[in-house]
Amino acid sequence: MSGTGMSGTGMSSTGTTARTADDERLRRWRLVLGGGEADGTGRPLTGTDTAVDGALTALYGRADRGGDRTGRDRSAGLGASAPSVARWLGDIRTYFPSSVVQVMQRDAIDRLGLATLLLEPEMLEAVEADVHLVGTLLSLHKAMPETTRRTARAVVRKVVDDLEKRLATRTRATLTGALDRSARISRPRHRDIDWDRTIRANLKNYLPEHHTVVPERLVGHGRASQGVKKEIVLCVDQSGSMAASVVHASVFGAVLASMRSIATRLVVFDTAVVDLTDRLDDPVDVLFGTQLGGGTDINRALAHCQTKITCPADTVVVLVSDLYEGGIRDEMLKRVAAMKASGVQFVALLALSDEGAPAYDRDHAAALAALGVPAFACTPDLFPEIMAAALEKRPLPIPAE
Repeated sequence: MSGTGMSGTGMSSTGTTARTADDERLRRWRLVLGGGEADGTGRPLTGTDTAVDGALTALYGRADRGGDRTGRDRSAGLGASAPSVARWLGDIRTYFPSSVVQVMQRDAIDRLGLATLLLEPEMLEAVEADVHLVGTLLSLHKAMPETTRRTARAVVRKVVDDLEKRLATRTRATLTGALDRSARISRPRHRDIDWDRTIRANLKNYLPEHHTVVPERLVGHGRASQGVKKEIVLCVDQSGSMAASVVHASVFGAVLASMRSIATRLVVFDTAVVDLTDRLDDPVDVLFGTQLGGGTDINRALAHCQTKITCPADTVVVLVSDLYEGGIRDEMLKRVAAMKASGVQFVALLALSDEGAPAYDRDHAAALAALGVPAFACTPDLFPEIMAAALEKRPLPIPAE
């Protein structure tokens, strides 16, 4: 009897667990499908679920799905007023995690045409700030009234500060190490000896009877603080599709400019070229100096960059672009070839963001690869390693596709 009782209890517990899991699956499907006779769940909503469904309905509902079980149409619409949108933004922050909120905000801007509402300060104060929102604000900032522009700068400042905290320390440490290693000297002090390279350079002096290598030539590295100067030119496409890359490039530009051993230049371009180097002490100023949208003239931008290179052998040029060239293609490729021939390290990034490779011109990417310049997307976390490899003139750690 005891065994039967335990067995029965176990079955009851398992059955309850199964029913709970099934119920949760039905709940999720009901929220996804939006109700109506066709959703097939037969699951009524109660309590908080009703509010969650309302927030989803406002953004993702469609009138052609029919009504839900209360007879209510699940049709998209947040209304045209900033207060109603601000309330909705507050609701989704209550019911969803920050990462989901950011996705829903982007969808609301894209699906429901809410970009113009971001011109109102109360809207900006209600949104969850992220890189994509910054891109939207930058595309609108020329049309913003002054009061909204001040609020927009505060939103952009928050995102930039968060990015800088995440990226700055590792970038400085990685590049300082690369600069130290690249500043090889022939008569190093003991603490500056590069023992791995010294041993490799003196293997011919191996004495087998003593099991040792005689280091006739010491190989060492200097210190970046001794004034080793490298030049980095960031040449960034500011067409509309590159918004996230522009934001990250501006932050990295400011971090690099803070390093005394690196001379950093930031050039942004569409069909025109703007040199923003003098604003690099504040990436927010850099971002508000850009103008997302328009065409692309990579050739003209590279021509400007060429005129600013003073020591090719110590220069890294980083082109951040989807390579949809609107200028003179053959001249663009000739400029890249000429820079490489002069000793410049040339890096082509299809994107500098967390989203992966965007749509890009594959013919131009192949043409650059033929010149020894592979084009690939780069995440912000990988960028310091890419720059360190370029400064040391070693193969780039290209991510696998």
